[in-house]
Amino acid sequence: MDVPTWVWIATGVVTLAIFTFDLAIVGRRPHEPSMKECATYLSIYVGLAILFGLGVWYTWDGTHALEFYSGWLVEYSLSIDNLFIFIIIMAKFAVPRELQQYALMIGIVMALIMRAIFIGVGAAAINNFSWVFYLFGLFLIYTAVKLAKEGAEDEDDEFEENKLVAFVERRFPATSEWHGRELFHKDAGKRMITPMFIVIITLGTTDLLFALDSIPAIFGITKEPYLVLTANIFALMGLRQLYFLIGGLLQRLIYLSYGLAFLLAFIGVKLILHAMHENELPFINGGEHITWAPDVPIWLSLVVIVATLAVTAVVSLWASARMDDKEQDAATGPRRDWEDG
Repeated sequence: MDVPTWVWIATGVVTLAIFTFDLAIVGRRPHEPSMKECATYLSIYVGLAILFGLGVWYTWDGTHALEFYSGWLVEYSLSIDNLFIFIIIMAKFAVPRELQQYALMIGIVMALIMRAIFIGVGAAAINNFSWVFYLFGLFLIYTAVKLAKEGAEDEDDEFEENKLVAFVERRFPATSEWHGRELFHKDAGKRMITPMFIVIITLGTTDLLFALDSIPAIFGITKEPYLVLTANIFALMGLRQLYFLIGGLLQRLIYLSYGLAFLLAFIGVKLILHAMHENELPFINGGEHITWAPDVPIWLSLVVIVATLAVTAVVSLWASARMDDKEQDAATGPRRDWEDG
């Protein structure tokens, strides 16, 4: 897949324009979006992703289009899991409902920039060292097992502050009072960071931690950096609207962690099989390619991804509908009053 330089530049410009426009709308009138507003924006972003995939099909071929759609679905499904943590962060810092859009938007932009850097590093490693697929595959399988175990245990939904945020809070003077969208506020002539600054740093760096499994996962579907980047862009575009649209529904997706664990394990095995097929490590098969190791076709990956997400959603909603509040809290953590934030 040969992507001309002007396509990369155009993609960056369009992405910047969309996020700038979105940020300008949110920044000019901070508010809690209605369900209609969220559904409208989300429909637009999903529609753009579908059109982009069709454009890839027309410009390159169907295989690359299926790779994009598969990668986009994986990133979206993992992003839904991330929303649980975003809700906890918002609750921990008591972010006013009308300011949550702005905080999410800035955090998402930061996450996209850091993901782009991570994707570049990952692509360079893959191009130069085929054995990296072994590492990615084993890491995804490890993450899948860990995620499945967490899903089987009762969770108290306690958010552990990451080290960067803890460092910022320790080293810089901060105020506990909210001052709208201000990141810094002068108090008695002293410049202090606001809770908005802390929340944005927390959201951005937390998403980067999630990227440690989502980026290797999508590289297991496609090795094209352009498709990896655009799949992440489209997944992050609708994340803010998804946060408000399905915030209450997340409580009912009681088996989501199991579904995601299965997907990560599937992609991890797929990566290891690919690594075996391309093997160059001298202590494995004498450094020769393992020809019997099959490459999982992209159409099968897409079928597995769609089927897993569908089954997980249907079974989760069916089971949660038959649980009382206490049973559901035991499955997904203590219930929160979503309307009160």
